[in-house]
Amino acid sequence: MSGTPDYTAPHGNPAGGAVGAAAFVPGATLGDGRYRLLSLAGQDVRAPAQFWRARDNALGRDVALTVLIGDASDEHTAARARRTLERSTHGAGFTHPGVSRTLDVLWPGHGVNPRDGVLGIIVAEWTQGTDLLDLITEGPLPSGTASRLLEALAAAVETAHHAGLVLGVDHPQRLRVTPDGKLRLAFPGPRAEVTAREDVRGLGAVLYLMLTCRWALDGGPNTLPSAPTGPDGTVVSPQTLHPTVPHELSTVAVRSLVDTSIGGLRTGAAILRVLEQTAAAEAEAAALRAQEAALTEEYSAVGVEEDDKRDEKSRRRKLAVGMTLLTVATVGILAWIGLSVIGMFATPETRSGPTVALTPTTTAPPAETSNPAQPSTPPSSEPVQAGGTVDVASVNVYNVQGEPDNPHRIKRVVDGDPRSTWKTMTYRQQFPRGKPGVGVMITLSDAAKLAKVVIDSPSAGTKVEVRSAPSGNADLDETTVLGSGTLQKGDTEIALNAGDATKFMLLWITGLGGSGDRNVSELSELTFVRAG
Repeated sequence: MSGTPDYTAPHGNPAGGAVGAAAFVPGATLGDGRYRLLSLAGQDVRAPAQFWRARDNALGRDVALTVLIGDASDEHTAARARRTLERSTHGAGFTHPGVSRTLDVLWPGHGVNPRDGVLGIIVAEWTQGTDLLDLITEGPLPSGTASRLLEALAAAVETAHHAGLVLGVDHPQRLRVTPDGKLRLAFPGPRAEVTAREDVRGLGAVLYLMLTCRWALDGGPNTLPSAPTGPDGTVVSPQTLHPTVPHELSTVAVRSLVDTSIGGLRTGAAILRVLEQTAAAEAEAAALRAQEAALTEEYSAVGVEEDDKRDEKSRRRKLAVGMTLLTVATVGILAWIGLSVIGMFATPETRSGPTVALTPTTTAPPAETSNPAQPSTPPSSEPVQAGGTVDVASVNVYNVQGEPDNPHRIKRVVDGDPRSTWKTMTYRQQFPRGKPGVGVMITLSDAAKLAKVVIDSPSAGTKVEVRSAPSGNADLDETTVLGSGTLQKGDTEIALNAGDATKFMLLWITGLGGSGDRNVSELSELTFVRAG
């Protein structure tokens, strides 16, 4: 730089820089006055470096500055800064959607004055969008979202390594999220000691961060909590912290971070494959959910129309019966009136037939029994019939993971109409992949010992367990298996170990009907039969 630089000298540390280095403020200028600082995006204390959004006064555009700071008299620090500048110059021609393009590299004596505490500047195009850390302020990201975000950056790492370059993606504040939902290295400038292996570890740490909101490497921002570690010193898997994280994604995050001598991943290609598979599976699952929702809405509309037709038929039957009764009653009344009038005007000699009594009669008491000393038997309540069916008070979808399967149609399994059905969502893989199972929780009208359950279903091959439960919202491990079986098309009877009387029953589906990538089960009616 020429002249006196327009920024605060290294007294204190207002901008978050390393102690003893220049501390900048918005409005200051660097690069011989060409770049005006706008806002601090972060810092890497290991470099040490600061990341700034700045304005290029010459071209009237925003740029990203990686400002290398330190004491020029410290030969080790100066040498490390030169190595970073060399790497940045060598990689300036590298272009990829996952990396912000390098526009210029400023060396000491060429736009940079080391006496001001600046050892070099890497100028890159500004990445519109948002900071990565802003994206996780409300909690971990869904696995599919995290996979899609990281795909472009992982592809950039793999491409750069094939070209003999190292990017330095090992710090979250170097990254930004583009408006189209891709992570990009927004502040290039790899540290002197960074290797290709550190890039792979950086990808794993970023994935771990998005899945857990914790940083798994040294030198991260002070605002981020560190990843917990186990007794062997390795980080605790994301799936342990958040059970909904897919096993494959959790494993690749951990294996990216550990040493290659104990199974660590060596390349970004292995990470990229898992990311692509996870993102594709999540996208297909979302499409299937949308399809199921559309079908549910369609079936609900058809069901409402059928219900309206049934109600209309019922109203017509009731109206016909009512009109018939009214007609009979009217004829009876008219006949009674006619007989009364004839009786009033007829003489005793001409009267014939029975006399119509206009006063009400009473029923004589029953005759005494031959044994008056024996007391009469009081009326008793009718005993519950063994082998009879048990009424159902309510029914709900029982779900332990993910979204419940078609909850708006579940009442159809106990509506008495075998034509109306409830079915699960369509799954690409059999249980327990994706879900351990799905169930129907039934609340009986009264507690009863059960002999069997009859399941009417068109989905042959569906595997079920019939369980008793202490309550309608009990955990799966609190339920007890009373019987199990594989459904055939039509009615399937499953014998139950009656045990104690129970009011809550869980039909737990452990295997779906169908095959290939379309696994689905459908239920028409459930009937519960009392034990003898």
